[in-house]
Amino acid sequence: MVTGREEQMVKMRKIMILAVVGVMIHAGAFALTGREVVDRSEEIASPDTATSEVVMEIEKKGKVTEKVFTLTAMDTEDGEDRALIAFHKPSRIKLLTHAHKGKDDDQWLQMSSGRVKRISQSSKKKAFVNSHFTYEDIASRDVDDYAYTLLGKETVAGEPCYMVESLRIRGKKVYDKTVLYISEKDWFLRKMDYYSKGKLLKILENKDIRTVDGILTPYEVVMSRAGNGGQTRLLLQEIRYNLPMKATDFRKESLR
Repeated sequence: MVTGREEQMVKMRKIMILAVVGVMIHAGAFALTGREVVDRSEEIASPDTATSEVVMEIEKKGKVTEKVFTLTAMDTEDGEDRALIAFHKPSRIKLLTHAHKGKDDDQWLQMSSGRVKRISQSSKKKAFVNSHFTYEDIASRDVDDYAYTLLGKETVAGEPCYMVESLRIRGKKVYDKTVLYISEKDWFLRKMDYYSKGKLLKILENKDIRTVDGILTPYEVVMSRAGNGGQTRLLLQEIRYNLPMKATDFRKESLR
């Protein structure tokens, strides 16, 4: 015969089991993988085309060098990116990038002499115009070229973020890994750590983020070298989205 006390204990155990199951179901329904976090970041509003004026400040050993360039970019109908960086100060240099899905990007550099050279894959890790950015850094990232692992969460500049480890699985590998810090609130990338030979090499930070025509836009981008190795700041002066452009505006022949 079951006593009242035993019956009460059975009911309590059932309630506890249901509570635990409920927590597990709730957690399972809302837990995200690293790839899902990155996919959500990719899904936020982005322009078809963009034209911007940018000041680049390169700080090395206490000395600051200023460069000014125009960035023009577009997504083509086949989903591949095109970008042209044209420097106006102190010298006239252009870099044209054709991003491809499933294979390495093509990049061509027009030097101040007017000569055009192709950037080889082995040169992608070299510094771009003596800044803290490499040619690899300024190319677009194809999410399918990487494997992702959710590491946890961390606050970046007061913003709760997902930490996602990114390992390149396709194409030439420039870094051992990168760690992305993606905002929980708006899914925008706030920070990115670059690792080489097992150590933190560089840190990218998106700052002064504003909404322009419905698109989240960082007005300051900082790439700094770990260990007080200086930094390069990109300061956005002007931005225009979704202006008419043609893929032919980004032909390699236009550099000549």
